[in-house]
Amino acid sequence: MTETSTTSETRDIADAFLRNAVGGPSVRQTERRRARFHTLTVSEVRPLTADAVEVTFAVPDGLADEFHYLPGQYVALRAQIEGEELRRSYSLCRPPQPGSVSVAIKRDFGGRFSTWAQTELKAGDEIDVMSPQGTFTSTLGDLAGVHIAGIAAGSGITPLMALASTVLEQSADSQFTLIYTNRSTLDVMFLEELADLKDKYPTRLVLHHVLSREQRAAPLLSGRLDEERLTRIFDGLVQPATVDEWFLCGPLELVQLCRDTLAGFGVSPEHVRYELFTTGEEDRSGPRRPVVAREDEPMRTIDFTLDGQSASVQTPLSANESILDAALRVRPDVPYACAGGVCGTCRARVISGSVNMAENYALEPDEIDRGYVLTCQSHPTSDRVAVDYDN
Repeated sequence: MTETSTTSETRDIADAFLRNAVGGPSVRQTERRRARFHTLTVSEVRPLTADAVEVTFAVPDGLADEFHYLPGQYVALRAQIEGEELRRSYSLCRPPQPGSVSVAIKRDFGGRFSTWAQTELKAGDEIDVMSPQGTFTSTLGDLAGVHIAGIAAGSGITPLMALASTVLEQSADSQFTLIYTNRSTLDVMFLEELADLKDKYPTRLVLHHVLSREQRAAPLLSGRLDEERLTRIFDGLVQPATVDEWFLCGPLELVQLCRDTLAGFGVSPEHVRYELFTTGEEDRSGPRRPVVAREDEPMRTIDFTLDGQSASVQTPLSANESILDAALRVRPDVPYACAGGVCGTCRARVISGSVNMAENYALEPDEIDRGYVLTCQSHPTSDRVAVDYDN
C-alpha cells in the first residue's frame, strides 16, 4: 500500500533518523509530501530467496533531501518493460541511512514487473524511483519502554524489517514482537537478517515463524494462520494487552483477520496500523485508455491543481471515469503508483463539488475528514469537481 512539498518538520524528523547512531527522536508519523520521480542507479541486486531479491539504489548527495524517509514508508518504481510503462510500489526494507535506499521485490505469479526485476535488473541499471511516501509509521512519541508488535505474511516483512531495527536501536528498553507467516523456511525473506537481529537483541525481540507447509517443533506455529490459530497465539504467546502499537502487513484477507481478532481482544483501532500488498482485486499497471464522448452526451468537469498549475478536463457521465484517469489525459505527470487504492500516491483534497470513493486502503480517518480522497478510486458525483494535489 499517499502530497505537499516537504515541510521543515518532515526534514527534521528524517534528519534525526539518520543520526540514530548518536541518538534521535522516536519513530513517529509525518505529513505526506508531494510524490516525485527521480532517476537512480541500481548499486546492488541481492538474492533473498529463490523468488525474491533486494534491490539497492544509490542516492546522490543532490537528492538526499528527496529520499529522507521514515521506517515503514515505501517508494514506487517506474520502468519501461516491453514498450510499456509499468509502476509498482515497494516498501523500504532498511533503516534510514544516507546514500542509499533498498527495497525487496518478490516475484508474483504472472507479475510482469516483479519477474523483470528478478531476472533482468542488475547493478548499473537506471530506473525511476519516487520519493518515499506512506504513513505506515509509528505514532508513538517516545519509544522508551514501549512494546510494538507486527504480523507479516511473505513480502509483508519488508517494512517491518526497517521498523523493528529502528525501534530496538532507538530505545534500550523497547520491545518488538514479530509474527511472520510463510509456507516454508525456504520462503522466508531476510531469514539471516532476522536471525542476526534476534542475536543482537535476544531479550527484546520476540520472533515467531509460522509455517503453513512445514512442520515445526511447536504445533501452534505449524499450519495456516487462521482465526483459531491466531486466537491461540494471542492467548498464549503474545498478550495483546501488553502491546502499545500493532503493525499488520500482508494480503487483505490476513490483515482483516488480524484486525477483527485484535478487536475481539479489546484492542482499539487507533493502536492498529496496517498496509496491504494486495487487495485481491484485479491488478492494472496504469490508467485506462482515454475515453471518447458521444455527441450531446452529458459531461462533468474536473478542475485540478498540480505543482501550482491549474488544469481542467471533461469526462463523459457514462464513462464513470476516475478523477485520476481523467486528469492523466491532460497532465501525464499526475502522481500515481498502484492505481488500486492501496498506496495512496494519488491523494488529493477535494476543494469543491462531490465525489464517490469506491475503495480506500491508504488514507487515515483524519485525512478523509479533511477532504482528502484517492483520485484513482474517486468518481465525480456533481457536475463540477475541483481537487488539489498540492495541498
